[in-house]
Amino acid sequence: MKQWDIRVISDSVGETGEQVVHALMKQFPGIRYQVIRYPNVKTTRQVDDILVFLHEGDIVISTIVLEDLRNYLIDKANREKLNVFDILGGPIKQFENVFGIAASEQPGAIRELDEDYFGKIAAIEFTVRYDDGKDPRGLPMADIVLIGVSRTSKTPTSMYLANKGYKVVNIPMVPEIEPPRELFEIDPKKVIGLIIDPDKLNKIRQDRLKSLGIPESSEYADDERIKKELDYAIGIMNKIGCSIIDVSNSTIEGTAGHIVEILNKNKEN
Repeated sequence: MKQWDIRVISDSVGETGEQVVHALMKQFPGIRYQVIRYPNVKTTRQVDDILVFLHEGDIVISTIVLEDLRNYLIDKANREKLNVFDILGGPIKQFENVFGIAASEQPGAIRELDEDYFGKIAAIEFTVRYDDGKDPRGLPMADIVLIGVSRTSKTPTSMYLANKGYKVVNIPMVPEIEPPRELFEIDPKKVIGLIIDPDKLNKIRQDRLKSLGIPESSEYADDERIKKELDYAIGIMNKIGCSIIDVSNSTIEGTAGHIVEILNKNKEN
């Protein structure tokens, strides 16, 4: 059975064209094929050098966004009686008509989006791995380190920030447990302390105990215990010299936004 060589010619890496080919070929399970990429094609000379080795009837997939070069490839391929398919040119023109503006003709823009996506995935995986002080070895690699007592929304805030692409480690502050030494060795500008009003924390912890079927009289929600924990945590935060945010009346989104503002301001300084 014949094997089809499908050439993807791109002014970027050609990944988009290859993905489209694989999606299309799912509809033709009996056809043998291989994808051959020609990335970073930016000149007509490069186009000529590629097409000279092709034969009548061969398949060419174009994901070139530069209009002049794209038109040159299509015209040349048609003259050589190649089967050329322009993946981006048609949709770009249609979108230009809808939006009433010209496309930026920026090669590699889709790849940049992919890199942004995979960066977020990596940040989420990192944040899950180092959640709740599981492994202090993540501290030097983190973009943000959140510290605070239990129920100050460290984990949900961490995950929200991870979805924005930040690698976050959060460390619980417990009087009976010494903080990891790495916490005092990293840049304090990336450490954020979360504090909360004692009465608010008491209510949150009581609700938590109730949901778990544990008596509300537990030490976890005891006023003196909460005060001791908060005093201890604030002492650690002051020792580090980090920024402190009161989350008593803040949403997860609001706290995360405040954290990003602090980080950006620290970078400027």
